[in-house]
Amino acid sequence: MKKYYIFILTAIILAVFATGCGASEAAVVDPSTYEKIITKLSEMETYRSEASVQYISNKNSNTYRVIQYNKMSGEYRIEVISPEQSAGNVTVFDGTTISQFNKRNEGRIFVLAREDMARSEILVTSFIRNYLDSTETSVSVGSFDNGKCTVLEVSLPGEHPYLATAKLWVDNKDLVPVKLVIYDSEGGERIVVIYENFEYNVELANDIFHVETNEEV
Repeated sequence: MKKYYIFILTAIILAVFATGCGASEAAVVDPSTYEKIITKLSEMETYRSEASVQYISNKNSNTYRVIQYNKMSGEYRIEVISPEQSAGNVTVFDGTTISQFNKRNEGRIFVLAREDMARSEILVTSFIRNYLDSTETSVSVGSFDNGKCTVLEVSLPGEHPYLATAKLWVDNKDLVPVKLVIYDSEGGERIVVIYENFEYNVELANDIFHVETNEEV
């Protein structure tokens, strides 16, 4: 909670500083809105959201439509719904083991050895944990689909050259995440996530995070 109040104080200082420098009203971080957003995010226990996820490399980019089910305690389920060649692929983390399978067929279930930042960092809960735990954060204002947003930024743990910092756009009116961008160490966009139909604190049955494994690799 101490860090939470530090964030609120930081937002107030930023707002006063921006006003004193003659910034326009649209450029000022509103401390009240910031407090509401941080409270909403920090009190989140689960969420469900559809999302468009774009992975950008030096040569090309690939975009996937997915559904995310996630618990703040770490468990998650990501289902790919498009493109067609990837639809049906599911990745599940039950808190201990990461498994992948395709729910369209009776194929093998693969048990993965470790987490992949390119997958886990597209989850809002990962961003929240990083933001609340880090001392390298900032807050600014932005927009998305003509709506005003508060933009939270955090440095990501580790020294991954392609996953260095992340920004989360949160709608000021509905207090829901609408966009997440992960940048490389030079400031280039590497992952862009657009969230749709984001639902806070939905009831998620425990069995959606568990699969019966029949083969390990």
